Amino acid sequence: MKDFQYFMPTQIIFGKEVIKNNSSLFKEYGSKAMIVTGKNSAKKNGSLDDILEVLNINGIDYCIFDEIEENPSLETVEKGANLGKKEKIDFIIAIGGGSPLDAAKAINILVANEDATIEDLYILKAMKLLPAIAVATTAGTGSETTPYAILTNHQKKTKVNIVHKVFFDVAFLDPKYMMNMPLSITINTALDALSHLVEGYLTVKANLFSDTWAEKGLKLFAECIDDLKKENFTYELREKLILISTIAGVVIAQTGTSLPHGMGYHLTYFHNIAHGRANALLMKAYLEIYPNKERVDNILTCLGFKNLEELGKFIDDLLGEKEKVTKEEINAYAEDMVTNDLKLKNHPGKVTKKEFYIMYEKSLNVQ
Repeated sequence: MKDFQYFMPTQIIFGKEVIKNNSSLFKEYGSKAMIVTGKNSAKKNGSLDDILEVLNINGIDYCIFDEIEENPSLETVEKGANLGKKEKIDFIIAIGGGSPLDAAKAINILVANEDATIEDLYILKAMKLLPAIAVATTAGTGSETTPYAILTNHQKKTKVNIVHKVFFDVAFLDPKYMMNMPLSITINTALDALSHLVEGYLTVKANLFSDTWAEKGLKLFAECIDDLKKENFTYELREKLILISTIAGVVIAQTGTSLPHGMGYHLTYFHNIAHGRANALLMKAYLEIYPNKERVDNILTCLGFKNLEELGKFIDDLLGEKEKVTKEEINAYAEDMVTNDLKLKNHPGKVTKKEFYIMYEKSLNVQ
């Protein structure tokens, strides 16, 4: 058995009304919070109101930065950090899906280290951190249990992970915030969580602990397949989806992700394809080229599929019509992926430009 390390410092609190039922916990983190969230969803789903209520009950001061966009940019992170410094906050509460949670991690570094700049997010050195709380309101990225912060770099025209590992101290998981989530977000985030389980299971860093979590997550996802196909989004389904997402976050916190994530960033940046959807579009083609077929078969068994064709049909049925791209575009993306060392090192074996091209070609509507 190969050597490995396992580290997961985030406290997970799951259930109904977990914020109100654990309101006294907030006093342990500081006297002034900055709430980091998007423009609308936290207001609509009630999560922001719940947070404001417990902060007021505990006499905790706060400011709100609600300008996080989908696929947050370095510019937005810098703006949020400037507010945090001005307001002299001493802890952070991130509310939302992956975008607000990832942005909050980067903002944390910049606020906690007074002289830090955006460039320091990509320089590996010792950094202080403020205490941080996550309130997950989607079930896809698993950012509440990962150390990653994926930010859009417009200069490089892609999404890039910061080099620092930033875990939340505590993550609140209450499925009620997802009950009115739109269909497209429900599907895209569910498939995002699935892609994390699949890729985490197949990276070269996979180990006994991560495999145990991944297999449990995949079996739990299997219980959701019929309801996802029928669009039967019950409270019980929402419970399972948020747990799958968080479990998948635990997995990739240990293993990282693999080729579909790197390939998907091109689709998100240049074609505005949602992150989870992009990963799912590429999944079947990736599994076809993966060298260890026994590992692929284990995934299919956990999910209850007989073969890759059944998995592919399930994904295609959920996603609907595939996006159009040109041969020239996917040729450029394939060329770029050949030099993506961060993702290539997580995949066992060499992948050629032609293989990347074929994966894109099989996954999209090439014109």
